Amino acid sequence: MNRQLILLSALTLTLLASCSGKPSGDGSASADSVKFVTTQDGSAMEIKSELFDTPAAKEFLATGKNTYIGNADAVTAGKKLFQMYSCTQCHGGDAGGQTGPSLHGPDFKYAKDATNKGMFETIWHGTNGGMGAKGKGLMDPSDPSNGLMPDEVLKIQAWVRSHNEKLTGNE
Repeated sequence: MNRQLILLSALTLTLLASCSGKPSGDGSASADSVKFVTTQDGSAMEIKSELFDTPAAKEFLATGKNTYIGNADAVTAGKKLFQMYSCTQCHGGDAGGQTGPSLHGPDFKYAKDATNKGMFETIWHGTNGGMGAKGKGLMDPSDPSNGLMPDEVLKIQAWVRSHNEKLTGNE
């Protein structure tokens, strides 16, 4: 019995050490960070942790919470990015919908977009409904430097969420 307890304790310590929260050697997110999935089929999506290079992006990676929500400077920057990346072509000038769906909520084409994690995944990797990926390295496969950084996606979310005071996505 004592031998089994010792083995169980050793196994527990080994598992805890492997979940130390330090980034893995390949640059992907750590064991205790948010796990991202694609909007298309829910499969695992790996995003290199070094892309989360600002305090807000690091907080989002750790918690799924967007600290830019309600931040006037981030909202202004997000509106500019929304326009620069031609999001207005489908979602309209105020993200209320045009040929693409409204992003205001509370009813979303993809229910997961009610959360900031879900909306981040949709923007980053695209959808089945015609929206292409906007994330760095995915937007233009011929140019891995093209596309949005995580921090920019969070600012776009802050602007989109500014249109619905009841839904912040951090609930």
